Amino acid sequence: MRLISEPSVPVKIQKMKQRVRWMHPSIKEREIDQTCMILDDGREESLDFSFMVMGDTGTKSHYGQHPQRQVAEMMLNHSDDCRFVLHTGDVIYTIGSREYYPTNFIEPYREFLVGGENPKNIAYDQMVFKLPILPVLGNHDYYDVPLLYRLITGSTLSVRRMLRYRDIEIGWHGSNQGDAYTRAFIDYLAALSPTDLESHLDAHYTAKSDTGRCLHYQPGKFTRLPNRYYTFRYGGIDFFALDANTFNTPEPLPENQAGDLYRRELQERCQKIDQEELQILAELDKLNPENPAEAEQLADLSGKLDQINEVKIDMEKQLESHTIADVDFEQLEWLRSRLIESWHNSEVRGRVIFLHHPPYVTEATKWDQGQTLAVRHRLRGVFEQVAATLGNITQERPIVDVIFSGHAHCLEYLRTVNTGYADSHINYIVSGGSGRRPRRQREEGTELMETFTNEASNSTRKVADSLLYVGRSGYGSQRKKPYSCVRVDVKAGFPAKFMVTPLVTELVEGKWCDRSLEPFII
Repeated sequence: MRLISEPSVPVKIQKMKQRVRWMHPSIKEREIDQTCMILDDGREESLDFSFMVMGDTGTKSHYGQHPQRQVAEMMLNHSDDCRFVLHTGDVIYTIGSREYYPTNFIEPYREFLVGGENPKNIAYDQMVFKLPILPVLGNHDYYDVPLLYRLITGSTLSVRRMLRYRDIEIGWHGSNQGDAYTRAFIDYLAALSPTDLESHLDAHYTAKSDTGRCLHYQPGKFTRLPNRYYTFRYGGIDFFALDANTFNTPEPLPENQAGDLYRRELQERCQKIDQEELQILAELDKLNPENPAEAEQLADLSGKLDQINEVKIDMEKQLESHTIADVDFEQLEWLRSRLIESWHNSEVRGRVIFLHHPPYVTEATKWDQGQTLAVRHRLRGVFEQVAATLGNITQERPIVDVIFSGHAHCLEYLRTVNTGYADSHINYIVSGGSGRRPRRQREEGTELMETFTNEASNSTRKVADSLLYVGRSGYGSQRKKPYSCVRVDVKAGFPAKFMVTPLVTELVEGKWCDRSLEPFII
């Protein structure tokens, strides 16, 4: 039985627009920009400030250990002098189902929430943050479970127990095509009557930006996001939050001999993965989660199942036929125009993008996925358009200073070399090791090569270097599974400098130890 289903890109876009009443007459009347917000904490004008970045969290305690909570406690040590937290997606695993928000999000981050001293009294769709947690959607936040699975397991506890190896944090509601995430974090305007909508807009969309009225985000009072992608300015830095789930569709396979060969190769790999999945399920069925000696093995095999599902979904995406509707050009055009506007504003000292899918990464299961390359190429296309429009304005500075992402369960710092395009010399930080099982770095090394087929002749050249990798390593008694997030200190001055501190915690001989690394400047 297939355990994960994912809505199509057009459905994702349509559903999310409906939930925020995109371009409703009352919104147009007030000239409200639904992709912008002002984060008003009374300190947003200060040029020296700090924030944190985490991603791929959303897990509960397993077999007596709760890595996500350990990361949260580590973050609390920095919360007094950090203004907000960027979350790079996959807020809830394995399916973004509403029933897991209390245990997998509210409880671990209770100190960040108003009323967090009594987390069981906080409804997932009524959260108010004392320290803002500003997320983007991950693929798991869009996932659903098939109707047949929901009918079987949702009403029959004994069946769910029998399928325990398949029901690790799956639940049976599913995300409802991203609805649970929207109710948890975004201003859910579709729930309001026409009269209440106008009152709500007049009460909470009172801030002013360069592009019109916008949402007024007030920590401790009103902490909703305006949309699935959005922008805000803080301390002279423009932040752009993207929904990569709607522009990560792999490029269609070419209709030629090479394309046919690769298609057959993908189909054969899918068949092998199906066989591997059956073998793992058979092994899982023999293990008892109540037995400490078998619990770690159970966790590792469950992690392998996660990887298999992700790889299989990526291959299936490559094999599918796609149309122009499968790429969210509207969002990409928004990013292009906002980046150009940002560069024409002399008050802006730097630019940060955060999204779920990493354009560059060396984690073993993600580095060469079709979705990874799709996100890289589409952002590269946007940067090319921005660079062509700006001309010499950038003075050889990169289009953006740093891009944060998740999806890969690790902490990694990469920097592009001269790619031949406008994504050259950009800093990339993958912060996806904040709760879900860490993954290994690929065996192929730290230099990322790319084959370019759209030039006069095919050429392969280096496009990026991996300069730091924190993830699973070693085997047996030497195995390490560090969990992580990052602290970023933005320095005053023009252009801004970013000091990054990797915050790392690891279980060593039954005790959690601080393994944080020395800061570095980007």
